[in-house]
Amino acid sequence: MKRIINPNIGISEEEGYNCFACAPHNVHGLHMEFYEDGDDVVCYWIPETHFQGWTNTLHGGIQATLIDETAGWVIARKLQTTGMTTNLNVKYKRPIPTRPDTKLEIRAHITAMKRNFALMEATIICNGELCTTAELTFYCFSQERAKEEFHFLPYKLEDEE
Repeated sequence: MKRIINPNIGISEEEGYNCFACAPHNVHGLHMEFYEDGDDVVCYWIPETHFQGWTNTLHGGIQATLIDETAGWVIARKLQTTGMTTNLNVKYKRPIPTRPDTKLEIRAHITAMKRNFALMEATIICNGELCTTAELTFYCFSQERAKEEFHFLPYKLEDEE
């Protein structure tokens, strides 16, 4: 498993990079980092209490964000483009605690491509237990459009040149 380098590091909020999920300088953000593990993109994340919904329980919207962002990084890394989520179907199976000993593993991968649409699956595992599953559909922009309109930069692994 190798870390995926965030190509947006060094781009400031003023220059247009302040992603709630993955920008390291967003003081209110999730500060997600990603790894490539075969066909999967993986994020390890510890939920803090200010992300709770019900008492000591991770908010479902934060769970959906963790899944959605991980899926977006699958598209960025595996297809080297960007796009947008067109469908996100989340199933919450178990509550996720917001305690310091809680470690989440968020995984996503492409299950099929249908023209410009990537069909995807994602999971959140908490301390070894499956807590959340999701099916996503992601519309993928052409690489040219991603570069021209969205200033897309290549997503490389830490040892790639």
